Amino acid sequence: MHRILPLVAAQAPPRLIGEPLAAFAAEVAAAVEQRPDARLVVFPELHLFGDGNPDRQRTEALQEAAEPLDGPRVKGLCELAGDLGLWLVPGSVCERGPQGQLFNTELVLSPQGRLAGCYRKIFPWRPHEPYDPGDRFTTVDLEDIGRVGLNICYDAWFPEVARQLAWMGAEVILNVVKTTTPDRRQELVLAKANAIVNQVFMVSVNCAGPTGQGRSLIVDPEGNTIAEAPDDAPALLAAELDLAAVERVRTHGTENVNRPWSQFHDGETPIDLPIYQGRMDPATWTPQSANPKEPR
Repeated sequence: MHRILPLVAAQAPPRLIGEPLAAFAAEVAAAVEQRPDARLVVFPELHLFGDGNPDRQRTEALQEAAEPLDGPRVKGLCELAGDLGLWLVPGSVCERGPQGQLFNTELVLSPQGRLAGCYRKIFPWRPHEPYDPGDRFTTVDLEDIGRVGLNICYDAWFPEVARQLAWMGAEVILNVVKTTTPDRRQELVLAKANAIVNQVFMVSVNCAGPTGQGRSLIVDPEGNTIAEAPDDAPALLAAELDLAAVERVRTHGTENVNRPWSQFHDGETPIDLPIYQGRMDPATWTPQSANPKEPR
């Protein structure tokens, strides 16, 4: 069964902190005008939080811009998604937590104008970022399409994040990025590696220059490049992801050979993982989306 997800990954320079939301609405509308079949539009990490005050401390500006998820910013973004009738990931936002924390939080907004899911970055880029870490992994079901996992920038350097999301049933991992440093080259390798070892689609969308390094990338479950930006210029990467490919690759194997999610036999001894004070248990290894005993 084909389950097609037409999406647009918008490699764009960040907007200024405090800029009216109408400017971003026009940006989203322009992307949709170019790709009217898109059902999901994804922007880079902290897209609404560019450096607009070069003489002020960055942390101070972010602290002042932070809002709770029931604040006016998220409400306005929900209305925008509802008006356009599409799934919208506006990158991530500065969230003010219930105990005053500062979170870097990725949002998924539904075509009905609701906050469908959110994810607080678990691995802030230390020592450079001021954010408090989140404490849970997040997937979101796109109705009648499939399941996406949420992932922010430096999270991609920790293979446990993509592995956990794939185990939770994610067929696509949305890695929103704001990489301004030369290690974007390594991130491209990580995007392909995370796609290959977890047999999922990876969408890694970085901000454009002059702020970011660009080079956004969409990868299929076998690590093949579907679309990519060759440099840091603004670009719209469009792709139609057939999410049924995830099941095909896991069933028949990468290059019809490797099936890591079918590695274990029933009844085999669990493998201890001392680093996690846990274990890899064959009885619970199969991803939720691939296990007929698990609810979708």
